[in-house]
Amino acid sequence: MLKSYINRTGKSLSYTIAAPIGGLNCRDAYNVMPPEDAIVMDNYIPLDNKIALRKGYIDYYKNNHRFLTLATYKKDDKQRLIGISSGKAYNLSSASNVSVYDNLTFNSDRCQTVQYKDYLYFMNGIDVPKVYHLDDENNETFSDWGFRNDNLTPSKIIAGGVSKQFFWALEKNTLRVWYSAQAGNISGDLNCFDLSSIARFGGHLMAVCNWTVDGGQGIDDLTVFITSEGEVLVYDGTNPNSADSWSLKGSYKISPPIGYRCTLQYQGDIIIITEDGYLPLSKVLPLNEAGVSTYAFSDKIRGLVLERSSSGKNKDGWQGVIYTRGGYALFNVPLSQGYEQHVANLNTGAWCRFIGIKAHCWCLFHDKLYFGSDYGVCQFDQGYSDNGISIIGEVRQAYTNLGTDVLKKIQLLNPRTASSGRYALVIYTDVDYIHSLQNTSETLGFGGVTKWNKAQWSNSITQGQTKWQTSRSIIRSNWIANSATGYKISVVFKTRTSGNLIEWYDTGVRYEQASGIM
Repeated sequence: MLKSYINRTGKSLSYTIAAPIGGLNCRDAYNVMPPEDAIVMDNYIPLDNKIALRKGYIDYYKNNHRFLTLATYKKDDKQRLIGISSGKAYNLSSASNVSVYDNLTFNSDRCQTVQYKDYLYFMNGIDVPKVYHLDDENNETFSDWGFRNDNLTPSKIIAGGVSKQFFWALEKNTLRVWYSAQAGNISGDLNCFDLSSIARFGGHLMAVCNWTVDGGQGIDDLTVFITSEGEVLVYDGTNPNSADSWSLKGSYKISPPIGYRCTLQYQGDIIIITEDGYLPLSKVLPLNEAGVSTYAFSDKIRGLVLERSSSGKNKDGWQGVIYTRGGYALFNVPLSQGYEQHVANLNTGAWCRFIGIKAHCWCLFHDKLYFGSDYGVCQFDQGYSDNGISIIGEVRQAYTNLGTDVLKKIQLLNPRTASSGRYALVIYTDVDYIHSLQNTSETLGFGGVTKWNKAQWSNSITQGQTKWQTSRSIIRSNWIANSATGYKISVVFKTRTSGNLIEWYDTGVRYEQASGIM
């Protein structure tokens, strides 16, 4: 009788999965999602050739009061950081020398702000607008504004903007906008521009801003009015007081905007926070100028934005900020409890989400990023902990078949990472679109070293998982045991750290095909 021999060679194959630099994808179905995208990307930022843990924040000023407004005043080389909390205005320019403007009272701490020339206006639709000014001798004034019109109740002004050298002020719950009688005026008479006969869909005004575009024959500045119904009225001309130099260029319909802080300007374009996403105006209006924006649509996270806007569009706290030092745009999103931030890489357009940051408002001061918290003001992008609390990161990559449609058994994973210090990692694979539920149990060890309890960080019985520590600043390459069988896999990457930069480049996979294991 002849003996039969089993050939056990050549079963194990290798495959490399790049880190998900394509960012968060809440649009595509799992079976068609590009492998460089992520189903979940929390607290990790997609960069050009890797992903990196976001930085944390520290206390800047703590007074155990909630700050709902932060604004920067700029004049020449001088800057001031002004905050509104508990009905008072604070000069926060120096954390060690904070002062309060006792002559002012705010009945609402959430204000819209706009600087016109050397004057910073605070508007909330409840109080008479306030204005801050710094003269050439650094003497401060902070008082009620000096504009007037017999047909206007000043306390109804809720937001404003600057265009064509005019200051524009929006009257709450109306389609009326007020502008200075003369270009350049910082006080005095106001004229009314009533859009109720122009706006086709009703509603009320939410924003007015200046839009700089290239119309093909040079740079043009247009004045844009945005209503609560998503109607965008674009005006051309230089003087709203003259019919010969002021005309309606077009009326366009977009998704309704969210909140009075619904716009931010970037590279001459206007980014609008809407119920349908974060949209550059040049890409959504059918003008000759469409398409000039270098800012990407939020189409990939549209599903996430729709979910958040359907339940939270009437909540306060929606705001966008361009943080050029960090290389990303950040959009603050209120939740039922707390906030999250939707973040886009300005270079690649890839998205991620920040969690664990309860920020009521954001502001840039000397190009650094600050936010208002429940207990004061915090400085963001500082260190790798949230004021001493660990940052939890989680990434679930898109599913991939590793280049073959056959059944396969995943044996080993090799996450290639770099870090500034020791950290603990849990990495495993989900298979065939089934997410394993994970429960966490962890403690922080001495000296800032992250350690895990004896209990597994994940107690899932359906997938294998591994805990790993490293203290190297170079890229580390170690094979880690894994146990999962399926046709498609998703690498799940979780970290918890309170002081380390973590960068993830790619993951090596060793697996056996079905022909060798069946």
